[in-house]
Amino acid sequence: MAKSRITMVRRDRVSAPRRVGNVILFTILALAFCGIFMAAQGFSPLAVYGKMFKSAFGSYNGWSKSILTAVPLMICGLGVSISFKMNLNNIGAEGQYAMGAICSTGFILFGPQLPAPLQIPVMIILAILGGAIWALIAAFPKAYWGINETIVTLMLNYVALLLLDYLCYGPWKDAGGLNLPYTANIPDTAKLPMLFGGSISAAFILAVVVAVIMFLFFKYTTTGYQVSVIKNGLNAARYAGINVKKNILIVMGISGALAGLTGATQVSSVIYRLQPALPNGAGYTAIVIAYLSKFNPIVVILVSIFFGGLERGAYAVQTSGVPSQVATMIRGAILIFVLAGEYFTEYRMKSIKKA
Repeated sequence: MAKSRITMVRRDRVSAPRRVGNVILFTILALAFCGIFMAAQGFSPLAVYGKMFKSAFGSYNGWSKSILTAVPLMICGLGVSISFKMNLNNIGAEGQYAMGAICSTGFILFGPQLPAPLQIPVMIILAILGGAIWALIAAFPKAYWGINETIVTLMLNYVALLLLDYLCYGPWKDAGGLNLPYTANIPDTAKLPMLFGGSISAAFILAVVVAVIMFLFFKYTTTGYQVSVIKNGLNAARYAGINVKKNILIVMGISGALAGLTGATQVSSVIYRLQPALPNGAGYTAIVIAYLSKFNPIVVILVSIFFGGLERGAYAVQTSGVPSQVATMIRGAILIFVLAGEYFTEYRMKSIKKA
């Protein structure tokens, strides 16, 4: 009598609805998993999630605050996505964010006085250059000597964050700031305008524009196509005549530039000064967002808003005694569950008869 066994085989093709459906399914499972821990602590998961959702998305004010919180996640997420799309592990968005903030704010506060219309553009340009140069420090060894970019970008985070601390506690500290480790505020002429009645920063529009440009870049440009080819195999790319070294430098430079841009937008639209730990983990959260978005720039915007809502909702439930770290727990659980769910997206069960 023939017996059968169950094995997993790779699917020939995975449809877009299946991919989206699996992400939604495993996100729900992650929320259920986190709910078990909340219930064990004596909290009602449905009540906590309901209050978080209502605070983040139940009103125009909630939406606007969630979007404001999400903007740095959007721009960093876009930067991380473009590098990961070519299998370059840029773990340094946190440090590139900090360098962008340092370069842009330092010039505005301590550089030559510029006419008002030039201040915001110069801040943006310097932030882009600061983040790009910081990323290229890791890109050159990767391109020319094959040195692992993961470790280099990660270590550069600590260098940039320590430099930020040094400046805020030391030479750039505001003498009139009640002995707090902050710089002076940037001038009003260097602040991005607030839109829609003063509730949403123009940085959100900038993030959406960047996402659209990235989408078009990957879909219609030669370099965008080459990125996809390199991702699928370095040897095949070289055989096709693609300059891999050049593309590594371009992609890592753009990735760092976007992370640096985040620093300028946050300083000019929310914080209005430099302060220690300014990135606040946005560079690391961006990695989660990039993976959940499958490196699709348009989806990055949507997932970032969801994560921004998580942050806002976590603050709201603190009044009920729920720790604010619940947002961190949910983020981590979603990433783990969705990555695990990728296995069931790519593979299916098949029964094989044994003779």
